Amino acid sequence: MAHTVYVVELDAAVKRSRRVQRKNPHAAKGKPAVYVGLTGQSPAQRLAAHQAGHRASRTVRKHGQRLRPDLAGSTKSSRTHDEGKKAEARLAEQLRRQGYTVLGGT
Repeated sequence: MAHTVYVVELDAAVKRSRRVQRKNPHAAKGKPAVYVGLTGQSPAQRLAAHQAGHRASRTVRKHGQRLRPDLAGSTKSSRTHDEGKKAEARLAEQLRRQGYTVLGGT
């Protein structure tokens, strides 16, 4: 099965959490909070599942706004699960370095 790395923009309330601030000490004020995930479904199907509460990240269920394929970059859906997990972690770290507040991506 192919896996796809996806990015969901989160609402600004997420950035007020101390836990989130500790994980993202260099977050830029003008950049949104995002969730980085990995799925065997299409990113749109996975976002819908999060929002419906099916195997959902509580953060995405409560704060997910929209998919951000522009931030997912060149991640394609032709990875094994292990390769996908590595790509997910790399993308999360890359977005953190760019100043985004990042959740997920582990």
